[in-house]
Amino acid sequence: MTDQTKDQAAAALKEVNNQLKALTEKVQPLAENALNEAKKANDLSVETKEAVDKTLTDLNNLRQAQNDLQVKLGEAEQLFARGGTGNPGAQVDARAGDLAVKDEQIISFASNATSGKRISVAVPRNALTSFAVNPVDGSTRIVTAPNQRVTIRDLLAPGQTASNAIAYLRETGFTNNAAPVAENTTKPYSELTFEEVLEGVKTIAHMLKASKQILDDLPQLQSFINGRLLNGLKRVEDAQLLFGSGTGNNLHGIYTQATAYSAPITIASPTRVDTMRLAMLQAALADVFATGHVLHMHDWTAIELLKDTTGAYLFTNPFSPNTPSLWGLPVAETNHAAMASKFLTGSFAEAAQIFDREDANVVISTENADDFEKNMISIRCEERLALAVYRPEAFVKGEFPA
Repeated sequence: MTDQTKDQAAAALKEVNNQLKALTEKVQPLAENALNEAKKANDLSVETKEAVDKTLTDLNNLRQAQNDLQVKLGEAEQLFARGGTGNPGAQVDARAGDLAVKDEQIISFASNATSGKRISVAVPRNALTSFAVNPVDGSTRIVTAPNQRVTIRDLLAPGQTASNAIAYLRETGFTNNAAPVAENTTKPYSELTFEEVLEGVKTIAHMLKASKQILDDLPQLQSFINGRLLNGLKRVEDAQLLFGSGTGNNLHGIYTQATAYSAPITIASPTRVDTMRLAMLQAALADVFATGHVLHMHDWTAIELLKDTTGAYLFTNPFSPNTPSLWGLPVAETNHAAMASKFLTGSFAEAAQIFDREDANVVISTENADDFEKNMISIRCEERLALAVYRPEAFVKGEFPA
């Protein structure tokens, strides 16, 4: 369902609702008339029966039409909320390269490229996400497109800003003094402390060279942007969201601020799986509940390869696509070396948020450095964002046992 057909369906639903309201108002006096007639003659005239039958049939038809339109619109709203295209057969995310080659400016630019020109295409934010937390039912279920990995961004709450810096309150402590109290006595105060934080918007960007002939092959341009520029941006974004130092041009990453793991209970010879569950418990004891995990690819592979005594895999089916999950929560894998043998779990959807300053954009230039001499073009992809971590203790970081 496109935007246009979605609007048409909404207009049709409005018209059906109006007709249904008018017919419902018509039914009431008709029913009262039929009831009075039946009391007087112990029967209904043919005319009254036909009028009642026709009205009830029309009413049922309108209610069915209303229900069908509501279902249709509900499905569309869920798909649009996930960043979908409205096409049931389409992937959930529209990627940067896909959007670029469909942009009329790009098509015109590719057809008439001359030296000294450049073109910029804005890329909607859902082009950088592989998955989305489902906002329709309020759950932390990840809506997936097959065979795409979960990124750190996918776990976090989305947001936008129009400023070059964001100011927010970071929770630093909570004392729960709630208690049973007698009538006419002073109620206890709980204590919640904050500190004001100012985080600057940071830029993540990179450029690549390509032959000018790529402009004559838009599908190749699409693949080049998706496979190189966009994926490269995602990898660095993941690293910044996790390990950014907060100094200079770096984000202040979640792992950098997270609380150190301390097993709440003692178990003998804990495995990686045990450790992740204990980390979830540590977060829960701080009155926050984990919504996702981050693991290095080596560690997640070791978990996926666990087998029972019959040789069957415990956590995965190697013959079907699966969204990585552990203890009911999505797993974001990373190949960042600093994450090896380490883990991060926490309330990503509630305790941290990304603020995008501007949508990612792709810029293509025919004249940069020696592009003209070598018949090359330069393609730049960049994004600007800030990260807010509202409650560091909502995240637990640590190392797996040797």
